Amino acid sequence: MAEANEKIEIEFLDHVAIRVANIDVSVHWYEKVLGLKKYQLPEWGEFPVFMLANKSGIALFPANTSDKEIDLKSRNVKIDHFAFNVNNENFEKAKKRYAKLNLDFNIQDHHYFLSIYTKDPDNHTVELTTIVVDEDKFYK
Repeated sequence: MAEANEKIEIEFLDHVAIRVANIDVSVHWYEKVLGLKKYQLPEWGEFPVFMLANKSGIALFPANTSDKEIDLKSRNVKIDHFAFNVNNENFEKAKKRYAKLNLDFNIQDHHYFLSIYTKDPDNHTVELTTIVVDEDKFYK
């Protein structure tokens, strides 16, 4: 068992790295749909391209589209989806924005959270989630 002074305290999820067929298409989608800001640093070359909201986001890397396609319905080892946390007001804004953009999406009630799911241009499942119970009691 780890001693108290060895405990690692996570501040926030920094990023999730995903492979995409077309970085420019993905940059545009994440800017338009989620309002993420593009960060492309010359020291790193062409990629990764970071798409961030505050200090959290995604890192885009080019996919090798000549590789065998992964079965998206498989429950094998893979990233199933990634989620950004939003407050209730921004959750409502997302529902309106997704509808305005004619995105295919669904909303699920997870008792403590509501989540809205959609797919990006490469079929990654992107979730926005918001807590609907007392946050202080839930995260105690």
